[in-house]
Amino acid sequence: MSTIKLVDCKTLKKWLDNHEAIVIDVREVEEYNEAHIKGSILIPVGTCSPASVPHNPNKRIVFHCKAGVRGGKACEACAGDQPEKTVYNLEGGLDAWIAEGYPVERS
Repeated sequence: MSTIKLVDCKTLKKWLDNHEAIVIDVREVEEYNEAHIKGSILIPVGTCSPASVPHNPNKRIVFHCKAGVRGGKACEACAGDQPEKTVYNLEGGLDAWIAEGYPVERS
């Protein structure tokens, strides 16, 4: 099983600026369309599986939802097939990202 860790918004922003992370948004389509982190990939938590997550050994995988709970569940659901990999859950989710003043895209 992979290691699951929390990551704060500031660190994730740095990773994204340096092209070091893949962000998986595990909310529902309607929530994603309202606002999402630029470049994030939508995989609703109910459909998360190890096979649904892009595999790139050179990038960190970060899951997020609105506040952090579903992101944690997605980490658990998707982490199993990569025992050497650490996956991350965005602490506070999109709510924290927006509260920090980081940009979002709206569909």
